[in-house]
Amino acid sequence: MKIFLKLLLTAVAVILLSSLLPGIKVGNFGTAVIVAAVISLLNMFVRPLLIFFTLPATIVTLGLFLFVINAIIILLAGNLVTGFNVSGFFTALLFSVLLSVFRSFLFSLLKEEKNT
Repeated sequence: MKIFLKLLLTAVAVILLSSLLPGIKVGNFGTAVIVAAVISLLNMFVRPLLIFFTLPATIVTLGLFLFVINAIIILLAGNLVTGFNVSGFFTALLFSVLLSVFRSFLFSLLKEEKNT
C-alpha cells in the first residue's frame, strides 16, 4: 500500500514541477503517474548499470557525476512516455534535483512513529 502512495506522491511532485519549470510538459495526472512509475523502474534497473559503467567518472568528480546520471534517467523517461516532454539536459538536471527534494519532503510525511 505504501508503494502506491509513494507513486502517487511522486506523480503529484511531477505535476507541481511541470507547472514550475518551463521546459517540462506533462499531459495530465494519469501521465504523471506513468512518469512516476517509469522513473521508478529506470532507477531500479538502469541506474545501477549506469553507475557501474561510469564509476571512474563518479570517483573523479567525487560523486557529482550522479547528478548527470539522474538527468539521463529523466531524459530517458521523457523519451519513453508520450505526454511527458523534457526540453533539454539542464532542464532535466534541475528537474531531477527538485524532484529529489520534493520526494524527500513528501516521503518524510509518511514516516510512522514506532512505539517501543
